[in-house]
Amino acid sequence: MKKLLIILAVSGLAISASAQRFSHGGGRYYGRSRVVISTGIYAPYYPYGYYGYPFYAYPYGYMERPTRLELKIEDIRNDYQDKIWSARHDKSLSRKERKETVHRLKQERDQAIIDARRNYYKR
Repeated sequence: MKKLLIILAVSGLAISASAQRFSHGGGRYYGRSRVVISTGIYAPYYPYGYYGYPFYAYPYGYMERPTRLELKIEDIRNDYQDKIWSARHDKSLSRKERKETVHRLKQERDQAIIDARRNYYKR
């Protein structure tokens, strides 16, 4: 009887541990597939309700639409990231010239972002 009680306690702990939510940073919770061994007893704290939907609200969260400014800044960063990568891997230039080119491109990128913000808020 004692062994049976220990087995039930260990299985209950294993089931409750597998029913926990987990996060991958940023405070957003992601669902995952899991194997659950059930005894047929109703578990009131199990995270899935009717039809398999979770009790907690929206595990993936709402994705807000980025503003036009954020999209413009992202485009600027992507363009300059490509230019900087090309400048770093350009073997026709000396090391000093490559460093100067990368430095100049970073300054241009920062200035382009500042200009985009100014123009966005001028409207």
